Amino acid sequence: MVRGRVAFMRNGLAALPWFGLALIVIGLDQYTKGLASAGLDYGQPVRVFSWFNLTLQHNPGAAFSFLSDAGGWQRYFFSAAAAIISAVLAAWLWVMPRGQRLLALSLGLIIGGALGNLWDRIVFGYVVDFISVHYQHYYFPAFNIADSAITGGAIGMVLDSMVNRNNDMVGKRGESS
Repeated sequence: MVRGRVAFMRNGLAALPWFGLALIVIGLDQYTKGLASAGLDYGQPVRVFSWFNLTLQHNPGAAFSFLSDAGGWQRYFFSAAAAIISAVLAAWLWVMPRGQRLLALSLGLIIGGALGNLWDRIVFGYVVDFISVHYQHYYFPAFNIADSAITGGAIGMVLDSMVNRNNDMVGKRGESS
C-alpha cells in the first residue's frame, strides 16, 4: 500500500470531546487553585501525608521556577508561548487523523494545562502552585493540576510516538519496494 494514497478522515468536529477535556482541565485547575488560595496561608505547609503537603506558592517563572527572578519580562514571554503553543496544538488536534485517541487525549491535556496556567499569568502575574511532594527533606517543586495535565499529556505523546513508530515499522516491513 502506498502511504501517500491512504485516505483518512480529519478530526474536525470529532475533536470537540478533546476540547471539552481541555475545558474540564481548566475548570478543575482554576477551582483547586481558588480553594488553595482561599484556604491556605502562603508558604505554610499543611501536612496531608508524610510525603505530601498542600503549600500555597506563587511562581512567576516557568517549570521548577525557571526564570522566576528575571525581572518581569518572563510573564509576557511565557504567556505568549503558552498562547501560541495552545493554538498550534488545537490546530493539530483539529486536523489530525481520527482514531488517534492517545494523541488526542494528550493534546487535550496539554492544551487545558497550558491555558489554565496562562489564565493565572494574565490575571495574577504568576502561577498558583499548591501541591508539594517530598521525601524527608528533599522537596519536589510545588505544582498544580495544570502542571499535572501538561506532564500527563507529554508522557502520552511520548507513548503515542513509540506505539506509532512500532506500527510504522511493521507496516514498512510488509510493503514491497
